[in-house]
Amino acid sequence: MTTTKQPPGIGQVELVIGGMTCASCANRIEKKLNKLDGVTATVNYATEKARVDVTGDISPEDLIATVEQAGYSATLPTPKVTETVAAEPDPTASLRTRLLVSLVLTVPVIAMAMIPALQFTNWQWLSLTLAAPVVVWGALPFHRAAWTNLRHGTATMDTLVSMGTLAALGWSLYALFWGTAGTPGMKHPFEFTISRMDGTGSIYLEAAAGVTTFILAGRFFEARSKRRAGAALRALLELGAKEVSVLRDGAEQRIPVEQLAVGDRFVVRPGEKIATDGVVVEGSSAVDASMLTGESVPVEVGVDDAVVGATVNVGGRIVVRANRIGSDTQLAQMAKLVEDAQTGKAQAQRLADQISGFFVPIVIALSVATLGFWLGTGGSVAAAFTAAVAVLIIACPCALGLATPTALMVGTGRGAQLGILIKGPEVLESTRRVDTVVLDKTGTVTTGRMTLLDVVAAEGEDADRVLALAGALEDSSEHPIAQAIAKGAAAKVGAPQAVEGFANIEGLGVQGVVDGHAVVVGRARLLADWSQELDAELVRAMRDAEAEGKTAVAVGWDGKARGVLVVADAVKPSSAQAISQLRALGLTPIMLTGDNKAAAAAIAAQVGIDEVIAEVLPKDKVDTVERLQAEGKVVAMVGDGVNDAAALAQADLGLAMGTGTDVAIEASDLTLVRGDLRAAVDAIRLSRRTLGTIKGNLFWAFAYNVAAIPLAMAGLLNPMLAGAAMAFSSVFVVSNSLRLRTFRSTAA
Repeated sequence: MTTTKQPPGIGQVELVIGGMTCASCANRIEKKLNKLDGVTATVNYATEKARVDVTGDISPEDLIATVEQAGYSATLPTPKVTETVAAEPDPTASLRTRLLVSLVLTVPVIAMAMIPALQFTNWQWLSLTLAAPVVVWGALPFHRAAWTNLRHGTATMDTLVSMGTLAALGWSLYALFWGTAGTPGMKHPFEFTISRMDGTGSIYLEAAAGVTTFILAGRFFEARSKRRAGAALRALLELGAKEVSVLRDGAEQRIPVEQLAVGDRFVVRPGEKIATDGVVVEGSSAVDASMLTGESVPVEVGVDDAVVGATVNVGGRIVVRANRIGSDTQLAQMAKLVEDAQTGKAQAQRLADQISGFFVPIVIALSVATLGFWLGTGGSVAAAFTAAVAVLIIACPCALGLATPTALMVGTGRGAQLGILIKGPEVLESTRRVDTVVLDKTGTVTTGRMTLLDVVAAEGEDADRVLALAGALEDSSEHPIAQAIAKGAAAKVGAPQAVEGFANIEGLGVQGVVDGHAVVVGRARLLADWSQELDAELVRAMRDAEAEGKTAVAVGWDGKARGVLVVADAVKPSSAQAISQLRALGLTPIMLTGDNKAAAAAIAAQVGIDEVIAEVLPKDKVDTVERLQAEGKVVAMVGDGVNDAAALAQADLGLAMGTGTDVAIEASDLTLVRGDLRAAVDAIRLSRRTLGTIKGNLFWAFAYNVAAIPLAMAGLLNPMLAGAAMAFSSVFVVSNSLRLRTFRSTAA
């Protein structure tokens, strides 16, 4: 892709970064870019993108050159194409292959080294044959990253892994070819004695192969979770219509939606998605925009009303004139919001890399100091090198590579059993600090479906009779409110009766003959057209319902208004308990919704939420989360719709209801499969406990290695002791992680 020089103050530039292996790589690139005058950069390891704000005389080429000077690649993003995005290869495939091959080769190497009964004559040469490919090919990503670090004078965990494994392999080769380790009949005795030796009879192949395989496993699980970072955008692209029926020369023509142009008129039938943003020029209908707006009640539209792409036509046939296409549509703008939120989100650096930043130089210094000490005190060259290399080998922490993935695997496994999906280790670090939880209303606190809540019968009328006749008539309608009434009637009074002469009056209601009665169901205006006036009690029932944000439908037959049916989005039974439990965790709940103020306030009062922010657009949701963050709050966001996706990505912790849209799920950090708000409580509790386990694992992983470093420096570390330290630290980390299986849900 060619780039051109842009004038000073080019604004915001996005770069696609290549070659990063850990969070400290992102940190290094960020520091390099921020050293440029007039540049403020944020680099996200998860999405592999940099967002750069430029106010000075800096061109995109200058930014790319700066990244390349740091040892990484950078390009300007190419335009997204739906088919290309969908056909992306799995970037974890090569890592999976590398891990599986290394695992198959490593298991026998460790078994032979640790079990003397398996040490047949010349076993050490088979061990070398199996271990060498693991250390050279299996650990190649670590060696490449270590070389990049070396060229730029820095060190990460990759440096430690590369040095330790190559030192173990190199010393083993020396011992086999120039020492006594290659002698037929050589044994690794099963003893943990501490004695001084020159090391020429010892090999450390199991340590080299074992460390490589363990840390490859950790990288694979991390890469698999990282791959989901871009899935929200893929899910948004999938939401839109793929084909559209466009009107040309008076005839309908089916074309791909990409060929639609501004000004084209296209047909949308009931049940179809609206292809793009536009204005209705013919017909009227009801449009379900809940995924985009959060409004639970379908919106009635007619001629000259605006409609939004990807919303669903649930009523009659309409013709729409396209006025925005491609990247100008509301759906595309929401995709951009999600991407911006993800790129700008501060990803917590991996703790292992943070520690390695100062641990690696210390280990190298100790190794060099050990070599100098032994040579300076008259020790043999072999003994001096044995001690120096032993420091590198014992400092290479295989348990460190296991610390995060094992705790994460057990924690996520237990979470999955409880209906909680955790996306990656960086997610957990936000949970401990969260103090505010922002809750979407529709589909999160409420069911997200219209439900019949009440039947108010006029004086002298039977409520079941009112419901039975209304339910029979509404059963013939596709409208969500009609379906809610029909389902409520079927559940309470049985199967619907036959209907004759059914007619749908657009935007007003329905009419027909049921059981010999001319029944009308709909707005009060429709009944007034039939000279059926509501009495004072029914008028009051309608006003009370509408004041609470509910929908009231009038029912009449044979010239008289007979009752009112109240329909609304019902609160989930567990929501009030969940809000109470969130408060107990020290969180302040806030309801944030695109729904109207009356409906939001009524729901909030039912579940115990004091602060409500209503009638907000998707962009306003992101702005609200940003405002709370600017006030110093650490924000968790719980939502389920497309309109929540950008806010979920922007929040410090995003929790998506698994009953919601794929876009919301992909943009979130945690997915609550059950659709029960109490799962959000469990998710935060489990995440906090998993993070505590990871920190404990990291501490003990280093403690084992640090405790053995003095023995290595003194030249007292034999191969069995080195292998045991590696094995015991790994066993401790795994067993500590397994304790997460005892986690219990609050809903149990």
